[in-house]
Amino acid sequence: MLTGTVQWTAQERVIHGKPAAEAVRTEIERIGAKRVLLLTTQSLTNGRLIRDVTSALGDRCVGKFDAIRAHSPREAVIAGAELARGVEADHLLAVGGGSVTDATKTMLLALWRGIRDVEALSALAPKRGAAPLTSLDSDRMRMTAVPTTLSAAEFGSNAGITDVQRKIKLSFTHPLMAPIAAILDPAATLETPMELMLSTGMRAMDHAVERWCSVRPHPLSDGLAQQAMAMLASNLPAIKARPDDLEPRLACQLAGWLTQVSNAPGVPNGASHGIGYILGGYAGVPHGITSCVSLAATLEWNEPVNAERQRAVAEKLGRPGARPCDAMRDFVRSLGLPTRLGDIGIGADRIPELARQYDGTGPIAA
Repeated sequence: MLTGTVQWTAQERVIHGKPAAEAVRTEIERIGAKRVLLLTTQSLTNGRLIRDVTSALGDRCVGKFDAIRAHSPREAVIAGAELARGVEADHLLAVGGGSVTDATKTMLLALWRGIRDVEALSALAPKRGAAPLTSLDSDRMRMTAVPTTLSAAEFGSNAGITDVQRKIKLSFTHPLMAPIAAILDPAATLETPMELMLSTGMRAMDHAVERWCSVRPHPLSDGLAQQAMAMLASNLPAIKARPDDLEPRLACQLAGWLTQVSNAPGVPNGASHGIGYILGGYAGVPHGITSCVSLAATLEWNEPVNAERQRAVAEKLGRPGARPCDAMRDFVRSLGLPTRLGDIGIGADRIPELARQYDGTGPIAA
């Protein structure tokens, strides 16, 4: 008999297909926030999206923090939290990719817990442990997210933060770290470089494939993961072929949502994610690119134990009967993305060094 618990995040709303600025104004008014701090990156800070969102907020916008770099360094989390305290923010608005969203989630945790330095922050995530929920947290500030990539970080209650000095990834989780609202505007992704857009789409594909191929599957996760794989397989190439078409961009955003909801039954990720944590935290490889180089190899390694499940992956990629690992590599190549460590400048001589970074925990152990 299948036993288990399905746990939803504390996300209240997902708004899709509406212009970001309009949706932000509506959501901030609904929430009742009066002092909003905008979090973003240097690459977006002077663009049209940020200008439109800032204009929509009007005098509710009390500041902007745009010093969040790739992989969400601890230092950016602490600096952003300090600014939020200084301007007396009552809500955080993340506009950007997964690094911005994860950093903003963790700023909330730092604010709730009174954390003011990086070591105190790290202490909240021993062995990727979860920060406990306290009765006070429900009265504290939340965040809204406007994603500009396909990382799907805007749907989860977890965040990955990098300890730059030790070159490791720290994982934080808390029920209320999930954005209270996620605003999916495909036009918000138009300023995103094509490689970043497609590679983060492969990150979403990684979520879907590893949930479907898990050794501990669940019917809810299965259905969502299969639909997400199909949507990504047809719409990522469409984004590449028709960059100005908003429909495939929105379809991929919605597919990313499905991949994150598929995590509700607690179906674990697999080795591709674990390898990605090491490649990202230790070697500085962008998240989406880690999935490009690790997913097909993970499928190949695991084929002896889940070949039946993997057959569905090849079918979703339009390659029934092909080896799933080959179908996945060819799909990634068709998007113009790398498929091997050598493609991203990591030689075979570095593999033992990377392997030593594995700490014995999941998801590689899964």
